[in-house]
Amino acid sequence: MKILVTSGGTSEAIDSVRSITNHSTGRLGKIITETLLAAGHEVCLITTKRAVKPEAHPNLSIREINNTKNLLLEMKERVADYQVLIHSMAVSDYTPVYMTGLEEVQASSNLEEFLSKQNHQAKISSTDEVQVLFLKKTPKIISLVKEWNPAIHLIGFKLLVDVNEDYLVDIARKSLIKNQADLIIANDLTQISANQHRAIFVEKDQLQTVQTKEEIAELLLKKIQAYHS
Repeated sequence: MKILVTSGGTSEAIDSVRSITNHSTGRLGKIITETLLAAGHEVCLITTKRAVKPEAHPNLSIREINNTKNLLLEMKERVADYQVLIHSMAVSDYTPVYMTGLEEVQASSNLEEFLSKQNHQAKISSTDEVQVLFLKKTPKIISLVKEWNPAIHLIGFKLLVDVNEDYLVDIARKSLIKNQADLIIANDLTQISANQHRAIFVEKDQLQTVQTKEEIAELLLKKIQAYHS
């Protein structure tokens, strides 16, 4: 089976030396990919330069991306060729538009004008005591997947922080419906550590809970193989 996996976290550039990123290591995606390869599947891993990666394997191809725009273009090109997508990458919700000193912002009567500006310096000046960074929302890539390949088996992830389980499951179900996914794996950051990764598999009529990254990968493998048997 041909399976597409995303892992790691995107990084959105402010200028040539600064960026907004997240703390995703890609370790879960690595373990999932290794589990799929061990079962004989063909995997394409879309990940980032800093993310941990599996060892080379004859059935593995790796594509590195930097930001949400790169990810969108890469996935749009590849999704149609795969039977399954496991979208575990932590994708930035916002990307920088323009950064400037507070005085320029205070002097303006139209804040929307800053959304059409661009920084042309390779490194934005750091002389201002206070800087203002304008951000714009990035495309929600998981919501586009079924447009590119309506038949793909779509597995997504939802990460929240320090919420009760009912709320976490409710948000995951909404994502399941909105994105026409087959499975959403719900996580709470407070329940993730080096040796633990509690996750809830949220499907239309079923919930299952696991406690480690290895258990996530093994249950994913079982569900994928059962779905396509």
